[in-house]
Amino acid sequence: MKIFISGGCKNGKSFYGQHLAKKQQEGRNLYYIATMTAVDNEDDERIHKHRANREGWGFITIEQHSNIQNILDSCNHTGSFLLDSLTALLANEMFLQDGNVFVSAAEKITKELSLICEKVNNIVIVSDYIYSDAAIYDPLTEMYRNSLAALDRFVARHCDVVLEISNTQVILHKGGGDTLEKIG
Repeated sequence: MKIFISGGCKNGKSFYGQHLAKKQQEGRNLYYIATMTAVDNEDDERIHKHRANREGWGFITIEQHSNIQNILDSCNHTGSFLLDSLTALLANEMFLQDGNVFVSAAEKITKELSLICEKVNNIVIVSDYIYSDAAIYDPLTEMYRNSLAALDRFVARHCDVVLEISNTQVILHKGGGDTLEKIG
């Protein structure tokens, strides 16, 4: 099953995603695909918190900050995956360390995610909907927000279940019936 979780920052999406990935494990390997690159102390603390939250769960962590399709070379495709998060992955791919901007990052990630979704059966993908406010930002920020929105729409179309977490409440947008019972 392919599950997409979106919602505001720091709403428990990652922790909920861990539960869903674990429920899909069924005796197979359990992979946590970590995409965040720490750039400050707040990021370091967030990464530390995520590591502590999944301690003892049996996750095999794969640090993959870009070129997400490379996970296929280092894991068993029949496992259960948690990709956390599209937000960080896009930032890493779009805003290069040399200061340049890769404007086609979303298209690249879309192709890579298509390949991953063809190869794996069980994946939970987490993203932040940082594009939902009404404010208008500088052109570069708007390009990032629009790219993330496009990625999220792509993932939502290709997933069996689409969930939103808002103020710790889980809202089902797609899937149901048997699908909901399997993850519930």
